[in-house]
Amino acid sequence: MTFSRIAGTGGYLPERVMHNKEFEKLVDTSDEWIRERTGIKRRHLAADNETTSDMGLAAARKAIDAADVAVSDIDLIIVATTTPDKVFPSTACIVQRRLKLHTIPAFDIHAACSGFIYGLDVANRFIRTGGATNALVIGSETYSRIIDWSDRGTCVLFGDGAGAMVLTAAGEPGIMSTHIHADGAFEEALHVPAGISSGYDAIRTESAFIQMKGHEVFKKAVSTMGSIAKETLSANNVDKHDIAWLIPHQANLRIIKAAAKKLDLPMDRVVVTVDEHANTSSASIPLALDVAIRDGRIKRGELLLFEAFGAGFTWGSVLVRY
Repeated sequence: MTFSRIAGTGGYLPERVMHNKEFEKLVDTSDEWIRERTGIKRRHLAADNETTSDMGLAAARKAIDAADVAVSDIDLIIVATTTPDKVFPSTACIVQRRLKLHTIPAFDIHAACSGFIYGLDVANRFIRTGGATNALVIGSETYSRIIDWSDRGTCVLFGDGAGAMVLTAAGEPGIMSTHIHADGAFEEALHVPAGISSGYDAIRTESAFIQMKGHEVFKKAVSTMGSIAKETLSANNVDKHDIAWLIPHQANLRIIKAAAKKLDLPMDRVVVTVDEHANTSSASIPLALDVAIRDGRIKRGELLLFEAFGAGFTWGSVLVRY
């Protein structure tokens, strides 16, 4: 039987760093207010000429190097993003061209902040069914392009960046299970209220920005991340105390702490990067994982739990033996 395992990870953050203090000139807020409510201290912003594919490619190259495979060995590319370079072709195809790969499947997944979990679910299925041997999964976002910088409820929350992972075929389980869900009944709780076939004028006038009902999103995120953890552990007959590391979506420190509490995990067993990166949507989990692997916290053989929650609402988890 064929399984998939994590062979390598990579991350990329833009050079520009925006500290909380800078928001005091834009909206009625303060560094203290932002830290208390979100845990965020700073975030990275893409340069004017920097794109989602630029960042995704940089993270991908690091992941491929870490996996110790040749670029030519990659036979599947999935990019999770809600901020693609173009309407079409997919950002995955743009990355594929820049890696000088041809004919292999390449496509984007749009599941907001849960996008990377969705991407892992799909890549894992490709590998387990023989459709791929070395899958490149990328989460990359330029949320700075869809932020209303006059809305203090959303502008302080997001940042730009990319994370990537190479999954490779293995004889023993790396990824033990994946779980993904969605409920479109909550469409308007967190959305950008314009697109190509709806509200196109808003896009042309640059007024299509993130809108969020913060309290509703917070409540649902906390309850959902608790339920998905329970579902995942039950499916694998694993006790919550066997989890070595929780790597959650980095949206808000209070949500992260609530997720850790439900698992009875101390915060020193939770990877937290929201303070440095803010919410990078689909890039947040692979970025956080890469940081913790490269600084030596996460070691081979440890049991990891990824959890994410995003607009849609979408949510999901991955249990993996690293």
